[in-house]
Formats: sequence, structure tokens, C-alpha cells
Amino acid sequence: MTGIHIINLPRTMASCRLFHKRRLRVFLLLTFITLALHYFRWPLRNTWVIARMPIVWKSQASEFLISKEEDDFDVSFMNYSKTIDTALPEHPDLVAPVLHHIALGKNNLKTSWVNARESCLQYHPGWKSHLWTDENAGPFVEEHFPDLKKMWDNYKYPIQRIDALRYMVLYQYGGVVLDMDLKCTRSLGPLRRFGFVAPAAHPSGFSIGFMMASEKHSFVGQLVKNLPAYDRNWLGLPYPTVMFSTGCHYASAIHTLQLNRKDLKILTGTKENPKLHRLNGEVVTPLFHHLGSSSWHSFDAASIVLLGKPETQMWILFVGAIIAVVILVFKRRLRRAAYDPLDGPVLMKYGHTNRKNPCGCTCTISRMA
Repeated sequence: MTGIHIINLPRTMASCRLFHKRRLRVFLLLTFITLALHYFRWPLRNTWVIARMPIVWKSQASEFLISKEEDDFDVSFMNYSKTIDTALPEHPDLVAPVLHHIALGKNNLKTSWVNARESCLQYHPGWKSHLWTDENAGPFVEEHFPDLKKMWDNYKYPIQRIDALRYMVLYQYGGVVLDMDLKCTRSLGPLRRFGFVAPAAHPSGFSIGFMMASEKHSFVGQLVKNLPAYDRNWLGLPYPTVMFSTGCHYASAIHTLQLNRKDLKILTGTKENPKLHRLNGEVVTPLFHHLGSSSWHSFDAASIVLLGKPETQMWILFVGAIIAVVILVFKRRLRRAAYDPLDGPVLMKYGHTNRKNPCGCTCTISRMA
């Protein structure tokens, strides 16, 4: 007689094959990830340093922010004469009396820039002054930093060459580096007691439009040394490429990597006016009249600044969480749809010899007499 023969499909061999396939896939995936992390370890590390800067910037801030309490310094400068060009006799002058201005490019110097530079020379009589142009900047880099000359020549944006040159001349000679659009309203002498000084930027970090440092300062040396490591086309956009490779964000990120940030002084404001010395747009500070002619930014600048705002970051996290939940739910539905028929008995009828089940296994039907 004929009848129905119920065959319980063996799960052991199928499970073993599935287990070995999954283990092989996991092994190959882990190998690929390990090799990729090893190959891209420095770009990933530098990207992490750039990304974390706004978060870790304020750690130890009480030590490196110039204040009355920590440094006995009047950040309003109201108690200092406008013409005093030294920190003596109370403190030694750590910064050499040298002024650096940088004007690269084929365009002629603007009249406002010439007047701004002249105002700084008038408040610092007797100081050495350097005006770095296309004629003398290249030979300087070739002589003192030959290993960086090719990179410096190949920077995509002129402002990158200007930024890199700031660090190089400041390291080589010490002194003060000033943007061409900074009009001095008093002498910088009281700040010469500090080995390194730069004004605070908004919302974090410091501005490189004005920096003071002693000759061969170690931190400025780090700014020069790390230029090749951060030389990349960041996100394909002008603003992040400049800011993350040579600009304020780059310099501030290197600042956060220093073991001792206490002597890397940042000039900020008072408790009532913390933005007193920030050089954003056209503004008047106790030291300068900033003409606000930094026009190299493109449309992408606003988006980068927007990403740094807490409310924007919260929205990004919220949207990311929603996307993660959707992906998780979708994966679970796929797993349910891909139900393994080996989990239960398969009912096979006579006459369907060598029929394949959905997972590809062949079942042979026998006759029951």
C-alpha cells in the first residue's frame, strides 16, 4: 500500500555548513576591518582630533585663559599705557620685538591694509618688521623648511599658504604675527611676558589672525610639524579644507593635544564680556580695530558653524536614532521572512521524488508497502 511518509530532515550537516559559512564571513570581515583600520589609522586619528576639539577645548581652560585671578593681568588693558611696548620691569619679555605681516597674492595691497599695518608700526617704534610677500616668502620656506616647500607650493587655496607661513615665521623668528586687516589701537607690550598668546575664537578654540610667541617655541613648532599630516581636501569644501588643514580649527586642535596647556595662553574677555577680544567680523577690541575683510569663506562656512551648535547636534542625534530604529525593525522583518524550513518536519507525498525544499536540500521519497 502507499501512504504518506514523513521525513524529519537532518539538521546537523546543514547547521554545520551554515555555521562554517558564517564563521568564514565573520573572519573575512574582521580581517578587512583590521587592515582598513591599520592603513587609515593616521587619517582616522587626525579626523578624530579635529572632531573632538570643540568638546575638549574647555578642559583645563582655567589654567590657559588669561585672567586677573591666575595671571594678575588686566584683560581690559585699562590699567596699561597705550604706548608701553614691554612687560618690564615686573616681568621679563619672552617675545621678541618683531612684527610680521603677510600679503601673498598678485593683488596690490589695499589702502586700508597699508594704513592698518602703519598703525601697528607707530605703536611699536624700534621693533623689527617683516612684510612677507610672494617675493620673499617662497625663498624663506625653501631655506628654513625645505621639506615643506612642495606641500606649501601645492596648497589649493592661497589662505592655506598664508596660514602655514604664519607658523613658520613665528617659529623661526618669534615675535607677533598680525592679519593685514588688524589696525592697532595700542601697543602689545604687556603681553610679551607670555611665551605664547592668541585671542579666543567663537565658539571655541583661538584665532590665528593675531599670535605672539617666543622664538623656536615648542607649540609653534608642533603647528609646523603637523601641517603635512592634516594636509587633505576635507569634505571637498573650501571652508573645512582651510580650517582643518591650516586654519584656526587646526591650530586649536593641536593645542588640545599638548600635555601642558598652562603656558599656551589664550586672551579672552571678562566675566561680563567674554567676547571682548574675539576677532569676528568688523569689531573693535581693546587692542585692535578689526576691519573684517576675511572674505575667503564660501557658502559652506555657515553650514560648518551650524554643525557646531548644540541644538544642531541634538537634532542630528535624534534623526540618527530614528534611522537606527528603522533599520533594526527592517532587519527583524527580513529575518522572519527568511524562516528556515529545517526547524520542523517536512510532509512529503509519494510521487515527488528528489524534490528540493526552499533551502536547497534534496529529499528522496520512499514507498511504503
